Amino acid sequence: MFSVLFPGQGSQSVGMSKELYKNFDYIKDLFNLADETLNLSLTKIIFDGPIETLNETENTQPAIFLASYAIFNVIQRETKFNIQNANFFAGHSLGEYSALACSEVINFKETIRLLKIRGNAMQNAVPKNEGGMVAVLGEDLSKIEDIFQKNKNNFTCFIANDNSNGQVVISGKINDLQKFIDELTKLKIKNVKLPVSAPFHCSLMNPATKIMHKELNSIKFLSPKNKIVSNVTAEATDNPDKIKSLLIEQIEKPVRWRESIINMIENGTKKFIEIGPGKVLSGLIKRIDKNVKLIQINTLDDLNNL
Repeated sequence: MFSVLFPGQGSQSVGMSKELYKNFDYIKDLFNLADETLNLSLTKIIFDGPIETLNETENTQPAIFLASYAIFNVIQRETKFNIQNANFFAGHSLGEYSALACSEVINFKETIRLLKIRGNAMQNAVPKNEGGMVAVLGEDLSKIEDIFQKNKNNFTCFIANDNSNGQVVISGKINDLQKFIDELTKLKIKNVKLPVSAPFHCSLMNPATKIMHKELNSIKFLSPKNKIVSNVTAEATDNPDKIKSLLIEQIEKPVRWRESIINMIENGTKKFIEIGPGKVLSGLIKRIDKNVKLIQINTLDDLNNL
């Protein structure tokens, strides 16, 4: 049994999916449709950069989705492998939108439009450079929660991503994050400031939640072809109304990726197929369970691995 995974922010690179664009007219059509839908040359940003423009959240989110959706289409049309036989689809943060589009809950145009709005809303929820994120390495969630508890009168930070064993991402305002980093330094705990200018997946994102609540409620969600594992609950559902309400919650709630992977494994998944740019998710899974098989599909050569 296998499950399909779609990456989130941080997996982008200039030139992603260019090989598919050059080789298949239907992928070219998809990129043209994206540009037309957004009234923006997303194709040029993806292929030519600069990386700073691609890294702007409102560009990154639709760009990663477009690359992932393109690869999914190539798998469906150029191979005999039935990707729809997966027992679960899951995506990391914005990757959950890729999972929903590929499982035909929402269509391509709706998804890319939503992600442009979502990226813009998340970027602007907190004034630029007033918030950020820090990855804590080598410690589990309970240790970080203990640090928060002991310092609750000193600073306020939030768990944003429980990614894998030994990788937890924290969001907060810059001043609070610096106090948290100082505390980690005292305790000799490794940490890395992430190159983002907003504190995602925490209550500071509330303005973005309000925007996405309105946008998502204007769209009809269909029943998925595959069970979708929610970032919010780390559990699978195929109820379209539940999927929608969890997607609204997802903006402020932590991404429970480690638990999601464990749940998929415990429910029979022996192989994960990562569809999209980069290999970030496979790297996280290696730290969670070394025994599962991992396949990344990003290039035409990768199709042979299926």
